[in-house]
Formats: sequence, C-alpha cells, structure tokens
Amino acid sequence: MPIERSDLLQGTLDMLILKIAALGPVHGYGISQRIRQISKEVLQVQQGSLYPALHRLEKRGWLEADWGSSSNGRQAKFYRLSSKGRKQLDKEQSNWERLSEAVALIMQTAH
Repeated sequence: MPIERSDLLQGTLDMLILKIAALGPVHGYGISQRIRQISKEVLQVQQGSLYPALHRLEKRGWLEADWGSSSNGRQAKFYRLSSKGRKQLDKEQSNWERLSEAVALIMQTAH
C-alpha cells in the first residue's frame, strides 16, 4: 500500500530526490518513476510535491539542471547532483541512518 507524502518525515522527499539524482541525470518524471520502482510501489511522489521540491533544491544549489530531449522526444529538464548537493546528501543520509536506527531500537523494545 502506498504511503502518502504527508506520512513521510519532513525533508525525506528532498533526500530521496538527491539520491536518485546522484545516480545520473534524470528528468522530473523519471525521478518519480524511480522512487516508485525502487520502493516497490510503496512511495509515490505526486507532481504537486515533486516539482516544488526540484525547484527548491535547484535554488539551494544542490541540483543542477539542463534542458534536453527525453526518450519520447519531448523537451525536459534533466537534473543532476552538484558537489554541494553531494555533501548535503551525505549529511542527510547519515542523519537518516541514525534516525531509522533509533526508531528501530524503540520499536523492538517498547511494548
């Protein structure tokens, strides 16, 4: 069952976008598809959440973008991780690992 965006922790979408962009240049629709596929359909990002996040990340200098042709021949903006974005992703991934480990510890011991 898909998890609604409102159920995700604040900032998680940004981290996921940065992680997907780290894999190589990708357009917005491709980002949402990869998140859905890699999460085995659990995470589904709506355009109303995705595109504002992409603009925010680009404005912060974490993503760089260029226009190009998608596989269907349409013009699309392709995003890639900047060096500043790489540092941010490393920081967010480290924080996420600490947080998820802490939550797992609580869930395993609390009754």
